[in-house]
Amino acid sequence: MTATGRTSTAPDVADVVALGESMVTFLPSRPGRLADVPSFERAIGGAESNVACVLAAAGHSVRWVGRVGADGFGDHLVEAIGAYGVDVSAVRRDPARPTGVYFRTAGDRATDAHEVAYYRAGSAASAMSVDTMDLDAIRSGRVLHLSGITPALSADCLGLMRELTARRPGRPLVSFDVNHRPGLWRDAGHGHGPEVLLELARGADLVFVGEDEAWGLGGPDAVRAALPEPDLLVVKQGAGGATAFHGSDVTTVPALTVDVVAAVGAGDAFAAGFLSATLRELPVRDRLRHGHLMAAAALTVPGDLATPPARDHADRLAALDDTAWGRLRLGPGWTQDVRGADEEVRTP
Repeated sequence: MTATGRTSTAPDVADVVALGESMVTFLPSRPGRLADVPSFERAIGGAESNVACVLAAAGHSVRWVGRVGADGFGDHLVEAIGAYGVDVSAVRRDPARPTGVYFRTAGDRATDAHEVAYYRAGSAASAMSVDTMDLDAIRSGRVLHLSGITPALSADCLGLMRELTARRPGRPLVSFDVNHRPGLWRDAGHGHGPEVLLELARGADLVFVGEDEAWGLGGPDAVRAALPEPDLLVVKQGAGGATAFHGSDVTTVPALTVDVVAAVGAGDAFAAGFLSATLRELPVRDRLRHGHLMAAAALTVPGDLATPPARDHADRLAALDDTAWGRLRLGPGWTQDVRGADEEVRTP
């Protein structure tokens, strides 16, 4: 296999293949402006690789496909993602381009004080294309998970995404998280972000989209009217919960009350929880509840990735009646403390 060739390794079928950019993340040692932070701790970040790591930790067979530099940061990403149990054998190493990195402040991403400094222009991930990636490996899962970050990276990445979302017989179930990042598209120069993302979403079978990023439309029904093609459409409504459209059925599940430690990683964790329940063919209501539970796991730890609850624990919580679900409150350590979570359910 060469760094740029398409030689296929014909991998075994995985539950999920996730394709996308992963970067080395530098987390601040203390709150404050980037200019004032004296040191940073290294971690990993990337929407699709986050989903892959959570799914692997939840017991699924997962393959992450991406492109990183032939450098130390690329080594770290491959090793760190692989340590979660993710198959990284189809990751390509690029000797001519670096691995992307970014720095962020400790503040909530929703506030004006939050800063992120990306160093990803010309990265190895931006060179993903139909010609440089192994399409057989990418299509070797029951589910192929993609996001709207990838097409913003380069025209070649957009071409790859158009190839993967084209409706054709025999393809895996295509999951697409819209993940609209306006800052990425402002500098892209190869398409208008909202229009491109709507085009790609129409080719997917399962779409996740936040109500705040849904093309300026007002509410879940309007989003469904604009996006009737996917068999399953999940509109995330923040504190309002999430609504799923499946054929003519509409299911809404309220969000959980969570004692938030850090408001990062929840969207990727929600997608992983929903996909895990989808692979198990659970009812749509339970898929939404597993999404909320995985998001709660991410929100109650400092970083993007959290240890998911044991499957029997999550199943028990997802099976609660509506009243008990509405009373549930989750805080730090809840994924490990089964009795504590149950006690919260019984609290009037």
